[in-house]
Amino acid sequence: MKVVVACGGTGGHSFPGLAVASELKRRGDDVTVWMSGRAVESSVLKGWDGPVFSTGARQLHPRYALSILLSVYRCWREMRRARPDALLAMGSYSSLPPVLAARICGVRVVLHEANTVPGRAVEFLAHFADKVAVSFASTISLFPPGQAELTGLPVRAEIAGGTRLVEVPSDAFVIFVTGGSQGAHAVNLLATDAIAKLKRALETRPDARPLYVIHQTGVKDESFVRAAYRAAGVEARVNAFEYEMANAFATADIVIARAGASTCFELAACGKPAFFIPLPTAMRDHQRFNAEAFVAKGAADSGNQSMLSAKTLKEYLLARVDNPASLAEMSLKMRSLATPDAAARVADLVRLAVAV
Repeated sequence: MKVVVACGGTGGHSFPGLAVASELKRRGDDVTVWMSGRAVESSVLKGWDGPVFSTGARQLHPRYALSILLSVYRCWREMRRARPDALLAMGSYSSLPPVLAARICGVRVVLHEANTVPGRAVEFLAHFADKVAVSFASTISLFPPGQAELTGLPVRAEIAGGTRLVEVPSDAFVIFVTGGSQGAHAVNLLATDAIAKLKRALETRPDARPLYVIHQTGVKDESFVRAAYRAAGVEARVNAFEYEMANAFATADIVIARAGASTCFELAACGKPAFFIPLPTAMRDHQRFNAEAFVAKGAADSGNQSMLSAKTLKEYLLARVDNPASLAEMSLKMRSLATPDAAARVADLVRLAVAV
């Protein structure tokens, strides 16, 4: 079977798509990954050794109308040449041109919606899809009866197989801060200030565990975050993009993060407690709903970015340092939310769409 997997835009859409692409390839299918061609995508393609096609897709905005039309034409032309049996599109603006081209060419379409609330692209493209795979059970009712199937969100196979980073002291309390593959300036500001305050609080305790921070900053904030920790005397591993995510998760006692669906389900796969700071401008407030789904199960806590202060976050972290049993309980609950066979479930759905 020949399959196209369209999964560009951000790491949150790319990593799940690549996980399914790898599963389909493992089954012997002929798989091509379609990306939008953005520079940020190069960092997530390092684990993929199959063919890649650049669609030129752009964000859904009137000023990009001509570029989007050109991308649809480019995708249509490639679809006619390659003649795949199915297209799997992972959502975001990067799915629009491939899905439209697939429907013009009569190719079966399966969508995947990562978040609790469908984005504009998936909501629109669902009209052209044979099936929609969803990550959260609550999302099923938002699509026509029989169209949506619960699969969970595919995560990278290696993400749960990490080992402790060798430079991190074995007795350290480790906080991993990540705003996603592109970073999050507001999270970076808040976390560095809170952690500096936490460091000062722990210094008053002669028996306190040493503090260590792993921080994925995004390109723009790497220098500022590194300097902030140095000034505060906090031992830290700071990178614009963390290439050892599996090891970072394995090392962390708690993770401070945005609540994108990929981050949520990677945390579940690793069984890592989290404090979510949902992106307040996320489309349809989907990150807040994602976070709430995990908080409701006792696997995480969350805070409103506009109301959260560095002092409040420091007090929260200090309480977790003082109560390791609570982190152990959150870890168990987080792991119970994992869907380790999600990539296989989505691959099954793609094959089913072709077989019908």
